[in-house]
Amino acid sequence: MIGAGFTLFYRHYEYQTDFHTNSKELTDSLSLTIDTIAYEQKLYELPVEDKIVITDKIKPNQRLSEILLPHNIEYKYIHELAEKSKTVFDVRKLAFNHQYTLICKEDSLQTVEQMIYEIDPVDYVVFNLKDSVSVYRGAKPVEIVEKHLTGTIDYSLYQTMMDEGASPLLSHELSEIFAWQVDFFHIQKGDRFKIIYQEKQVDGHPVGIANIDGAYFQHAGNDYWAVFYQQGEKDSYFDEEGNSLRKAFLKAPLKYSRISSSFSRRRFHPVQKRWKSHLGTDYAAPTGTPIMSVGDGVIQEAQYKRYNGNYVKVRHNGTFTTQYLHMSKIAKGIRPGVRVKQGQVIGYVGSTGLATGPHCCFRFWKNGQQVDPRRQKIPSAKPIDKSEKENYFAARDAMMARLNALSFQHHLPKNLFEEVEGICIEELPYNL
Repeated sequence: MIGAGFTLFYRHYEYQTDFHTNSKELTDSLSLTIDTIAYEQKLYELPVEDKIVITDKIKPNQRLSEILLPHNIEYKYIHELAEKSKTVFDVRKLAFNHQYTLICKEDSLQTVEQMIYEIDPVDYVVFNLKDSVSVYRGAKPVEIVEKHLTGTIDYSLYQTMMDEGASPLLSHELSEIFAWQVDFFHIQKGDRFKIIYQEKQVDGHPVGIANIDGAYFQHAGNDYWAVFYQQGEKDSYFDEEGNSLRKAFLKAPLKYSRISSSFSRRRFHPVQKRWKSHLGTDYAAPTGTPIMSVGDGVIQEAQYKRYNGNYVKVRHNGTFTTQYLHMSKIAKGIRPGVRVKQGQVIGYVGSTGLATGPHCCFRFWKNGQQVDPRRQKIPSAKPIDKSEKENYFAARDAMMARLNALSFQHHLPKNLFEEVEGICIEELPYNL
């Protein structure tokens, strides 16, 4: 195997191992692949010349000692590792199915010199046992790759991207950008989108979204544009006229839910079995779904009441106040007098109080009167400054031209880019 600037020689073989902690593990022994790697190769910035490298995944409830003891590491050194890792990583939180790597001496005992545990696709922890015991964090090199994506929605934005293998993080980012323009609880079949974005990759695999540079969303026959632009020390998304896409309030306090009951002056109450006003909007979602404050503000109330259950009330300014009912629990640190930001989690969906199932009853006050938030004209955030307009419009024109050039049709050969029905994903050069 030829690498850039070095040659790798592998001696590949397998052996069976078990951790004899319970009968299931005895019957579910794992075949480990061991590679002896030679000649100036590194893993996790550690030299592995003339070493045995073992890669495996964490078993259910597996402990650090169960990994290291079979490789000639005594309990006292494992205990020292656990003590030194307290400020770096809690060894009790080794997560099932996360990858770890052992770098061992090439001898009959295969004594471990370093163990590397992957916290996530980017970050890892090194447990060093060579010469002296130490623990530290590291991070894999992240490459930023510009890509574009176009798609036509069949059921929901999230489901469309999931079905076609795109990152769910991209769905989240796009819905965040258009959160004030598009009601994602009422996405229609045939709605379409185009995105130019920066994807984070590690070893050629996507691990996150760095940024969305520009986007187009067609919903219910209406066209919405988003251009990322830095204005002074702040950056945000603006439309084709230079207006901020950010509004004073989010359209909804939850993500990926559904409206189970709308604001109404006359509704048959499912528990009390009588007709009465329902001065809120019910968002049905699984228990534990995060509930967000729809805008910046100060907590007025955070408590339990018989009918409301666990609830939080937020005063945004002299005009607007919002309330969130039936929480399973109120978020840590949320209490009267605390300032919260738009999008901050203030509690979690539940069915406490007078409720038939898990949901959030969202209530909205304007000048002391409860109103339907979906019918209110919400003010926008600060638009592009006059001094920045010329520069912004030049950036806007360039981005809109690039988005307009993207087609919803699959007209390129599949060997040029990954293509699947409904969504096509293509890597773009930076110099377009």
